[in-house]
Amino acid sequence: MGRNSIIFFIISTLLFTIRVSSARPVTANSDQVPPTGEFNEFNTGGLSRESFPDGFVFGTATSAYQVEGMANQGGRGPCIWDTFVKIPGMEAEGANADVAVDQYHRYKEDIDLLKNLNFEAYRFSISWSRIFPNGTGAINQEGVDYYNRLINYMVEKGITPYVNLYHYDLPQALQDKYLGLLNRQVVKDFTDYAEFCFMTFGDRVKNWLTFNEPRVIAQLGHDDGSHAPGRCSKPYGNCSEGNSGTEPYIVAHNILLSHASAVQKYREEYQGVQGGRIGIVLDFTWYQPLTRGKADNYAAQRARDFNIGWFLHPITYGEYPRTLQEIVDERLPKFTKEEVKMVKGSIDFVGINHYTSNYVYYDANRPKPEVLAYNMDWNASFAYGKNGVPIGPRAHSSWLYNVPSGIYNVIMYVKERYGNPSMIVSENGMDDPGNVTLVDGLYDNHRIDYYRTYLSNLKNAVDDGANVKAYFAWSLLDNFEWRLGYTSRFGIVYVDHKTLDRYPKMSAYWFKQLCQKTIKH
Repeated sequence: MGRNSIIFFIISTLLFTIRVSSARPVTANSDQVPPTGEFNEFNTGGLSRESFPDGFVFGTATSAYQVEGMANQGGRGPCIWDTFVKIPGMEAEGANADVAVDQYHRYKEDIDLLKNLNFEAYRFSISWSRIFPNGTGAINQEGVDYYNRLINYMVEKGITPYVNLYHYDLPQALQDKYLGLLNRQVVKDFTDYAEFCFMTFGDRVKNWLTFNEPRVIAQLGHDDGSHAPGRCSKPYGNCSEGNSGTEPYIVAHNILLSHASAVQKYREEYQGVQGGRIGIVLDFTWYQPLTRGKADNYAAQRARDFNIGWFLHPITYGEYPRTLQEIVDERLPKFTKEEVKMVKGSIDFVGINHYTSNYVYYDANRPKPEVLAYNMDWNASFAYGKNGVPIGPRAHSSWLYNVPSGIYNVIMYVKERYGNPSMIVSENGMDDPGNVTLVDGLYDNHRIDYYRTYLSNLKNAVDDGANVKAYFAWSLLDNFEWRLGYTSRFGIVYVDHKTLDRYPKMSAYWFKQLCQKTIKH
């Protein structure tokens, strides 16, 4: 090796050592930023906390199944995802969430991270089967104690809880007993579970959300079978049982009734005393017509109706969108007059999960709605680009493209079509590959660019009159990402899945700077 090569090797080694040593974890009592210039000053695109209205809340989000662990311990009963991920070949790399990122034991560390990064709120979910291992009946006090510890520590640290009651994780006992969300009995059982949570935690929890992404539960769980409980009819998926033409609509209907029943119970017996509010979380990808043609515009509108309209239309207007009524016809369940009264107006606020946008076009070769499957009914096809140009830079997930204008479009759509309800952006983020190294994972400038551009567009929507009250980044941690297992990293905090140590990424410190409160004299 020549003299110049030796010098280059020494310098490279020193730079690598400095870079790795600067990426040490932030401990529970530490507020230390890794000592590199990159981490100290960021381009926020002119954004600051003061860019948003007074009282606007910044937080992060997770879900119980993805972060808690202790799946087979602490008195918790199995949920449908515990069963689903253990089907041979179902999960990436054979992963499961038995340990996940062990927030059950590390919750203080995670709440300290939120506090140190200047966030004000944490959106998390309660595991139904950790409270009621059998879905109903006997209460698991150990699980209740865990959520009390978590909520109490959040309150102690000044972090506001936003609690979601259902995030994909139906107790397996109810799936076995009566096919879960396909049976109207779930309305009563969910309401009883929700009431227990209101009664037990409502003195400290003032922001409740009933269901997360009911469209995903209905479509992926009961149309193509790619999510738990894995029901579908062939040829739409490789399932052992199910009916893709009817079950998604039955499940969605029962979710709406379960949501509305829980809201009614909260409003009648708890809201007046506890002073909280309650809503639901809906996912909304923005569907952009591929061309200006009438057929593509109609296709895009059908996609929106079969997405957010499927749930927000009944909640706002007391009926399903006309598109669904006409296409689905007798397969679409009907609300009774009493159910209409219960469902209509059953939100104090709505959470919008938004990640990406798609082009939508009318495909004359696509099978007609008579095929009787949910994903065929809307009779539209998706595209991720136009004329060879991608709709935006792609993240790791095949469906996720960086299209900042999409968040403006979805928020303004809800504002204009659904009466500008009180909204929160309940999830927004992008992912990296699961095998990204610690050093490379920490330097996530692309994620900073994603958040900066999306938040700039969100601010534009707020400036244009949208009633948005809060924003939650998905996710706090690199957690268990459903079918992707640990092959996808959405977190602003890097998790070493062998040691479970936490390492804040550059994007975490970007948020720390953005969320810093200015001292007013």
